Amino acid sequence: MRKRDHNVLTNAASLLICGLLAGVVVAAAAFPAVAMSGLAAKAGAETFGNLPTELTVARAPQISYLLASDGKTPLATMYDENRRDVKLADISPYMVKAIIAAEDHDFYKHNGVDINGVARAFVNNQSEGSGRQGASTLTMQYVRLAIAYSATHPADVVAATEDTSARKLREMRLALQVDKEFSKDEILTRYLNLAAFGNGAYGIYAASQVYFGKPPSKLKIEEAAMLAGMVKAPTTNDPTTESGYPAALERRDYVIQNMVEIKAITQQEADAAKAIKLVVKDKRTPNGCVATNVNSWGFFCDYFYRWWMQQETFGSTSYDRERRLKSGGYTVVTSIDKQAQMGADAAVRRSKKETSKEAAMVAVVEPGTGRVRALAVNRQFKLDDPKNPKNKISSDPAKSKRGIRGNYPATVNPLLTGGDGIAGYQAGSTFKIFTIVAALEKGIPLSYSMNAPQQFKSEYIIDSSSPAACPGTHFYCPTNSGKKAGGVQNMWSAFAQSINTYFVPLQQQVGAENVVDVAKRAGIQFRASNDAKFAATKDAAHQWGAFTLGVSATTPLDLANAYATLAADGKYCEPIPVQEIRDPEGKKLDIANPRCEKRFSTDVARAAVDAARCPVGDNSKTSKCGSSRTAAVVRGIVDAPVAGKSGTTDSEKTAALVAMTKQYAVAGIMADPDWAQTNVEMKHAEKDGINPPVYETLRDAMKGKPRIQFEAPGQKISEGDQRSIPDVKCQPVDTAKSRIKGAGFEPIVSETKVASTCPAGTAAGTSPDGRTIKNGIVTIQVSTGAGGTPPDGNKPAPPGGTPGRPGGRPNG
Repeated sequence: MRKRDHNVLTNAASLLICGLLAGVVVAAAAFPAVAMSGLAAKAGAETFGNLPTELTVARAPQISYLLASDGKTPLATMYDENRRDVKLADISPYMVKAIIAAEDHDFYKHNGVDINGVARAFVNNQSEGSGRQGASTLTMQYVRLAIAYSATHPADVVAATEDTSARKLREMRLALQVDKEFSKDEILTRYLNLAAFGNGAYGIYAASQVYFGKPPSKLKIEEAAMLAGMVKAPTTNDPTTESGYPAALERRDYVIQNMVEIKAITQQEADAAKAIKLVVKDKRTPNGCVATNVNSWGFFCDYFYRWWMQQETFGSTSYDRERRLKSGGYTVVTSIDKQAQMGADAAVRRSKKETSKEAAMVAVVEPGTGRVRALAVNRQFKLDDPKNPKNKISSDPAKSKRGIRGNYPATVNPLLTGGDGIAGYQAGSTFKIFTIVAALEKGIPLSYSMNAPQQFKSEYIIDSSSPAACPGTHFYCPTNSGKKAGGVQNMWSAFAQSINTYFVPLQQQVGAENVVDVAKRAGIQFRASNDAKFAATKDAAHQWGAFTLGVSATTPLDLANAYATLAADGKYCEPIPVQEIRDPEGKKLDIANPRCEKRFSTDVARAAVDAARCPVGDNSKTSKCGSSRTAAVVRGIVDAPVAGKSGTTDSEKTAALVAMTKQYAVAGIMADPDWAQTNVEMKHAEKDGINPPVYETLRDAMKGKPRIQFEAPGQKISEGDQRSIPDVKCQPVDTAKSRIKGAGFEPIVSETKVASTCPAGTAAGTSPDGRTIKNGIVTIQVSTGAGGTPPDGNKPAPPGGTPGRPGGRPNG
């Protein structure tokens, strides 16, 4: 604290006089007959000298501001009391002069206690019929406010404000000490930052914003005078009410005239100020996530709030953390990317109206930092008024019968991020990426090929009554969409077409427990109780045959972050809604830093992303995607290197798409949050499907951003251990099969014959011809005997089926 020089004799005299007056005041209150006796004065002086001189000053509650990632765009404000401390240099000189004119003309002359004022008030208050006078200086008023805000018990607050002689004496004693320790300007600044101005405005910064919509540095004479006139009685002098307006006007003009008396302004300036009509905005500062700058940003704000409430840095209990947020005066630069968020908001509403039971949900995460750049859903972020409800009746038949309303068009539930009973939604074949990663980690390369049948009889045991069981057995028997055979596939082509009967056997080969573990490491949380049971142990996860097909519930945020982990070369980052937090002193807190760790090798991550380029219409020099893609339009619309995957569940109860660049990972899920077993068919590529909101969000987020190429994986992880394929041209098919099997490959015979110079029924050649992966599939092509040129063995058979046989319809 900066101290001012004081005349020692002046301070001593002040203490003596205050002590004598204290004795008189106390005696007058308790024993009016002896109030002026010497005994009372002596006792008062001794008592006053023993009063405490140390003022404990706790920081008054401060408003916290949430901004978008540009550090300028307001997102929301959080507060218990709408207050923001400002420096004297940021307060209009008129405001300083007005408060002195209104409350304490001699502020710069006395030593914290106005001795003349105390004596004058005492004499006046002993006279019958005269109105009571106060003698509180601005310093004493500051002391009173400081005691109240530093109180740790409600009784202390009452003691600080009750109208008793004891309180007055304590204030006087502390005011003398405060006046020694602080400069007059410091006391004035502290007072203006503490004072209440009504309508939820505490301190001069909030008051100028609420009543005039401007910073305190811009206050004019008439505005400053009105605010200065309010501190004595904010409710009585409230200019926003019909009864308070005349009182506020009268008080304003009184203060303006007093400003002339203390020579702060001229009479001419005063007359001009009084002539100005009193106009106030009455604009209370919005508070909380239900009052965000843009309503649709409330879902992001709510995610931030939930994140804050989990951070032990801000307190050991939820109560402490909430008080820190709403009273700590933080400036929070959130991670919300205005461009991405606005694009996402518009995209989800183009797909589905707010009144639709289907929720189009999109989350955007930045790879390499985990910063959440956008959260959007076609809903209003607000509570439905129970007295005048606007929400539709729930789509869940059981709830509908009881008249329970659903969560549309308005809700504050964390639909995009999970929690509070929101477990998530099935994301379908987007989960196949975890099987690819698990296979790559086991040394199985992208080129690993197998013949995907129409139906695969797995070793996974399920309920024999399930429609997914092989007839008459308890074994899980998945099929492809349309129940068509997938044909010979590698990881690129199988992912591009979403071939179920490729990924279930691949998962069985690497172990479902390892696939589940990959999902966990990528950040997938298992919030649904049944999912959590499967994921709890390796033994339980080992039998989760349908996991690779995306039957586990997840959220758009978890899904986006899982794919972002791969885009960041295997670096997982905890999803985080902030990029900078500063305390009231401007100090940056480390809590806002990304929290990342390496969870997958760079080679594995790059190889998985290379496979993920196939479904969304992209290729690398390595990729062997084939011609069929489930969401091929994404590459052209985003106009950047992209990777991702679509996903659909049984009966199209949900639809999902992930699309990402090196800068953004966007995941979208369309579902009915009120009823998981919806009878509405969720769509993909259609205008009202999930695909457009995802790729339009990514397109808009990428505007003005550099196009960064994904790094291609290494040859070994792409191609694996390559071996030479025996030349079996013109040999009997059985001989050809035996030779190929003996060389370490899996032979299959094509059902479609080709023209060749070899005798009919013999091997015309193989696909591929030359070299392929050890243990890979080699297709034997059978000759028609009709002459012609054997097939070009340097090219593999088109992935997705043997020549002439179409692959299975995309499964999402």
